[in-house]
Amino acid sequence: MKLASLARGGRDGNLVLVSRDLSRAAAVPDIAATLQDALDDWASVEPRLREAAARLEEGTLPDAFPFDPAACASPLPRAYQWADGSAYVNHVALVRKARGAEMPPSFWTDPLMYQGGSDSFLGPREPIRLTSEEWGIDFEAEIAVVTDDVPMGIAEEAALSHIKLVMLVNDVSLRNLVPGELAKGFGFFQSKPSSAFSPVAVTPDELGTAWREGKLHRPLRSWLNGALFGEPDAGTDMTFGFPRLIAHAARTRPLGAGTIIGSGTVSNRDPDGGPGRPVAEGGRGYSCIAEQRTVETILYGAPRTPFMRFGDRVRIEMPDAEGNSIFGAIDQTVERYAPPAG
Repeated sequence: MKLASLARGGRDGNLVLVSRDLSRAAAVPDIAATLQDALDDWASVEPRLREAAARLEEGTLPDAFPFDPAACASPLPRAYQWADGSAYVNHVALVRKARGAEMPPSFWTDPLMYQGGSDSFLGPREPIRLTSEEWGIDFEAEIAVVTDDVPMGIAEEAALSHIKLVMLVNDVSLRNLVPGELAKGFGFFQSKPSSAFSPVAVTPDELGTAWREGKLHRPLRSWLNGALFGEPDAGTDMTFGFPRLIAHAARTRPLGAGTIIGSGTVSNRDPDGGPGRPVAEGGRGYSCIAEQRTVETILYGAPRTPFMRFGDRVRIEMPDAEGNSIFGAIDQTVERYAPPAG
């Protein structure tokens, strides 16, 4: 089952069902007006949504219309909680190396996680508006899951059943603001502006055998200004699966329905154990610019790839085994933002 939220209809959008091939959609206001409404009562709402989704596939659901990803907000335009992990420790090691920070051994056994802003997610085709290019604008291609109500202290083995939806993420980062913030000892804030999510969220069963043990085993592709930048496999080198991340987040608090848990930047090592190679050199590339800059520094003594500038465009998408888009594409352009006067 695939779900989306049209941007019209207030801050939380209008929930629609989307066909598997992403060609058609239909609103189901008699079942749930918004995705958050559905998640709040998922046990009783899900069977009705699935019945309507089957009718959409059959062509018997009334009032279906062509699906337009450009008309979408993020599936949850705002959420009660957005917690992003760093499940790909290869990425953590490389980014820390780039800023001269040692990586504690515990990072391989104890997940990193920060609580991000969740009140103003960007739509999948909405521009990334920022004031300055000097902030070091970077994209981060990730996977995220959405949970129902998760009790505090849940075991990792039980957490898998609480994953109700899967999405893609562009977790925008402002790299040049990160060191100063982390030096204060309170974590990310200004260096993490609004994130964007894929047009469509899907139930795990929709992913078939690609969804195994709480990991999504498909390549996550990113393009920068039309050129393929990375296609690492999201199930490879994922040190912590989503059940572990959920259990980590719920260790001392319950998680409310609609909580979004991110994987962190998808990152693969090279088969020889190295940090990974650019696509142009036959590697799987990277899911953020910071990783490529780190590898360039290792190889050449200094980074060669600039961070994003106004006018640059990033596209993030995941294909199924037949090459069809699973979630639709995040496709964003960086634009200059002019703060309000006065």
